[in-house]
Amino acid sequence: MESRFGLGLTSDVDRRSLLKSAGVLFGASTFGIGGGSRSPVGVAQSGGAQGPALSLSRKGAVGFALAHEQFTVPELVEQGIAAEQAGFDLLSASDHLQPWQANEGHVGHAWITLSALGQRTRHIWLGTGVTCPTFRYNPAVVAEAFASLGLLYPGRVFLGIGSGEALNEQAATNEWPKWQERSERLIEATEVIRKLWTGQQVQHKGKYFDVNSKLYDVPKTPIPLFMAANGPKAMRRAGQYADGLITDPDTWKQHKAEFQAGVKEAGKDANSMPVLIEAFIVVGGQKEAGYAAERWRFIPKSFKTYYNVRDPEEIQRRAEAEFKLEEVYKKWTVSTDPDAHAKAIMELFDSGATEVHVHSGQQDQRRVIDFYGKGVLPRLKRQQSAA
Repeated sequence: MESRFGLGLTSDVDRRSLLKSAGVLFGASTFGIGGGSRSPVGVAQSGGAQGPALSLSRKGAVGFALAHEQFTVPELVEQGIAAEQAGFDLLSASDHLQPWQANEGHVGHAWITLSALGQRTRHIWLGTGVTCPTFRYNPAVVAEAFASLGLLYPGRVFLGIGSGEALNEQAATNEWPKWQERSERLIEATEVIRKLWTGQQVQHKGKYFDVNSKLYDVPKTPIPLFMAANGPKAMRRAGQYADGLITDPDTWKQHKAEFQAGVKEAGKDANSMPVLIEAFIVVGGQKEAGYAAERWRFIPKSFKTYYNVRDPEEIQRRAEAEFKLEEVYKKWTVSTDPDAHAKAIMELFDSGATEVHVHSGQQDQRRVIDFYGKGVLPRLKRQQSAA
């Protein structure tokens, strides 16, 4: 008997068993805020490529977003190296075929960036925010790619997944069904990936995917699988099927209960579920904020309407017609005061986030990294130690 998603599971018990066997067991954290500057523990070192086993506590960590839409792969690699040196805990790389807006100007392959970064860094965590494993990528290929990354950089790799955008999936395959199908595909792809990561022969004949294969090289350290969500149904789905959540501040505040309900339905412990929130920030004033907002003007409607648009030039045209720049960055932290940035991040931690990765659309990324490394991360660490 198949489930309603055609995954070949006969009950919720079967699904929970798979999650426990192939998922991640989150224990005590090996870091606090700004832990990326410390020596890794728990895993033997080899060529500077390995790091601590990936585990998250409720204490919080700070990540840095690598925007493939706005910068070249060589630039992003240098940003990631600088971020580790500054004390960031995690690097989250966008995974796109096209930029959201044409004026962002770039898109390189995220997995190649992550592989290069693993060789150039020692212990910062690496992953996607997020990969769509249902159209331009078959889930079996995603499983293989991240298994290989996990072998290269044990304990440092995570996989963030989502249901995709037309500008990537439709542009590559000419397929873009309604949300319900895309969501079902994501759930089924999640199961295919988990099954393959066990290293066993997988005979999966589902509603959308037909896989008969096995991975001959799987990482010894489990790879956490986080799911992106930008609405109530997706929040509940992430709670049910993922090891953790990737979302934005507004979605988290508005629909936290849906995520928690999904966690409960799956029989998991909410206290062991990481919550990664992406927060837009600017180190500077209106000039820098305006520059960033011109390139990320779509943000207010990114997952309301623009995710259904295939053409980056069309998204840019619509966003320029619908939003003034001030509207775009009104909820961002725009300041040269490190206390303002630290306060905004602490508020997200207090709301239940376990990790906040900051995303700045300004041109001078090194300024942002140095500002956080010298001023913001030390403040957060002090505040956490005092709590």
